[in-house]
Amino acid sequence: MSFSPTDILTSASDSILSVLYPQTCIICGQSVNRRSEGIACDNCWSKATIFSGLETFCLKCGAFLSETEPLIDTYCGRCDGHFYDRARAVGVYRGAMSALILNLKRTPHLPSQVGRWLEIAYLDSFPIFADVIIPVPLSRRRFKERGFNQAAIIGMDLSKRTAIPMDELSLARKIHTPIHRAGMDLKARESSVKNAFEVTRPKLIIGKNILLVDDIFTSGSTASYCAKALKKNGAVSVNVLTLGRAV
Repeated sequence: MSFSPTDILTSASDSILSVLYPQTCIICGQSVNRRSEGIACDNCWSKATIFSGLETFCLKCGAFLSETEPLIDTYCGRCDGHFYDRARAVGVYRGAMSALILNLKRTPHLPSQVGRWLEIAYLDSFPIFADVIIPVPLSRRRFKERGFNQAAIIGMDLSKRTAIPMDELSLARKIHTPIHRAGMDLKARESSVKNAFEVTRPKLIIGKNILLVDDIFTSGSTASYCAKALKKNGAVSVNVLTLGRAV
């Protein structure tokens, strides 16, 4: 096996940093030996479910239905009324992926390994190349509390990898909504975001194929109402890409 100069330099850099600035896995407490892994070690990432694209998903919302490759187009039926065209995720929201997403809400950094998975998921999942990447917006209140929008961190990473421009200003959350909790039912989630989004620069939306990005896809309500606002203002298509998919 041959190694490029970049691989050798990265390996050496990781070795030095692991000695000078040791990072502990947030899940198991073992050492994290590569910066690209972020806050979880290689062993914990190996246990995460990262989608290969060969699983059976709902063709529209990306619901994980089976580990086997589908023979025909499959739909879950629960997303028929959603306004986006197609939604996909990097992997299942549990283990290392859930730890990463929770940490991303506190620290504006996406590990390069996860960024590569994000790029692969985008390139493998959508039939239309996006004109622009739009992150799901935070309310002004939550942005002030957090200091950044974690969806924008995801969007910026993908924008750098694909050269697709990112627009962080044309979609806004005009209503502060409560954080969605695991126990919230579908009706409560939908009602909390139904009228929460608005397009502030419609001239930049008209005729565009949009990739909407966020950290996690749970019920799809947030993505759906973002897509509704964008399509109402002239977007041709709205596909959704997230890091995690609740199952």
